Amino acid sequence: MTRRSCAIYAAGIACASLLVVGIGLVVAQVFRTFMHNRLKKEIVLVEGSRVFESWKSPPPPVYMEYFFFNMTNVDAFLAGAKPQVTQVGPYTYREYRYKDNVSMLDNNTMVSAYNFKKFVFLREKSVGDPAVDNITTVNIPAWAVMNKVKGSFFRASMASMMMTSAGSGFFATHTVDEWLWGYEDRLLARVAASSPDVDKVFGLMYKKNGSHSGEFVYHTGKQNSMEYGRVETWKGESKLTFWTSNQSNSINGSDGSAFHPFLDKNERIYIFTPDLCRSIHMEFEKEVEVKGIPAYRFTPPRSVFASKEENPANEGFCVSPKECLGTGLLKVSPCRKGAPVVASFPHFYLADKKYVAAIGGMSPKREHHQTYLDLNPTTGVIVRANKRAQINMLIERLSGFPKTKVLNETIFPIMFINESVVIDDASAARVHKLLLIVTVVSNFPLFIVGLGGIMLLVFIVLLFRARKQKNEVKRTVFTKPLYATSNEEGTSYSPVSDKEKEDPQNGTYISLTPKGDPEA
Repeated sequence: MTRRSCAIYAAGIACASLLVVGIGLVVAQVFRTFMHNRLKKEIVLVEGSRVFESWKSPPPPVYMEYFFFNMTNVDAFLAGAKPQVTQVGPYTYREYRYKDNVSMLDNNTMVSAYNFKKFVFLREKSVGDPAVDNITTVNIPAWAVMNKVKGSFFRASMASMMMTSAGSGFFATHTVDEWLWGYEDRLLARVAASSPDVDKVFGLMYKKNGSHSGEFVYHTGKQNSMEYGRVETWKGESKLTFWTSNQSNSINGSDGSAFHPFLDKNERIYIFTPDLCRSIHMEFEKEVEVKGIPAYRFTPPRSVFASKEENPANEGFCVSPKECLGTGLLKVSPCRKGAPVVASFPHFYLADKKYVAAIGGMSPKREHHQTYLDLNPTTGVIVRANKRAQINMLIERLSGFPKTKVLNETIFPIMFINESVVIDDASAARVHKLLLIVTVVSNFPLFIVGLGGIMLLVFIVLLFRARKQKNEVKRTVFTKPLYATSNEEGTSYSPVSDKEKEDPQNGTYISLTPKGDPEA
């Protein structure tokens, strides 16, 4: 066997082996399964894991923006006119998040922690000075007190006298700082004198700077990667008690800071948020890219805050049959000490049009008011997010308060927040590196198939060249006696004479003559 033949056989064997092995690995997904299992072991909330430290102290900067709605026609509204508001903001704060008192539970299958938040004002990202800028809006403490005593003539009369003596009306003007972080309210001070459980200080973010929202217990993902980050209990309870159905009181999903790896476009993402006192779900919207990292965008659909007529599953969020609001609103008074607080998306985005039309100055826009999460589907890492929510007050006629008779039921916007985050460059680089490793290892069988394909081409080329060369040799051996003169035998082929003689039957005579006697 020649060297060329050995090369052809070797190329053929190598080609067949690589193709068989490569295709077998692709079909069996051995490397992909191996890499996924490896990643699932790395993405767990356990000391020493790849994600534990960043889960406790997230490195990407988080910003909290506050936008207020300044009431511009109080007197006209109290006389029956449509309320007019002007958006003022943002007042931006850097939000520092960290988890404290972290403890591993149940053989590292659970972890408990307290989520702390601290806010630092950023003047360069704000429209003004919160200590100076005044905002006129609904007098929240007054409406909270009135709602607390409505239905009782005696208590309502007492509250009405307290409001008069305190100079407390339906609307109030305070600085942004006071609305956010607290001020001593004269009406609450009078109520607190006879009700020690009432705090005389009111603020939308009062006692929320440098504090936590209660103890959370999370699944670490050690037993099941799909459980990674899921909230097991909040404040020691696995269910809420604010609502009227088991489904509405369920604590589902994570707290919004961690999501399981290998996300699917068809799945729902559940998030439990203490601010709304409930869990919400988000659905896939589209594929996006952030700093070169591929991501799936998930966003809450209209059905999350839909009316019970539009989504019967939401009937459990009705405080009472008479207090069931329309699509786009959620009354959160059960977890706000009875205050008539209503949550929605900013500018009543995704809400019934009647709520938008009732307030002058509302202009819902998807790009400015949509809440969304951009998650890398392989790792579950948040690469970008915007959480947007609006705080409103329900203004209506209240028995025992004659001055409210001129008012129509109105969902009055007070302010909305935009909590945003984008992955930092260092974290993005780590995600890029991890995704590269996952891609290379998972697709290693394809490299083997590709190498097998290259060897197949080499085998075909060698086989073709060998076949071609063999044909050329055969052609040379066959044609040499007919057209060439032989020196080996000392003879030549020549006609019988100078004048060729032709035979009618057998053609021209040819004689074999010794080379040395041409004339014979």
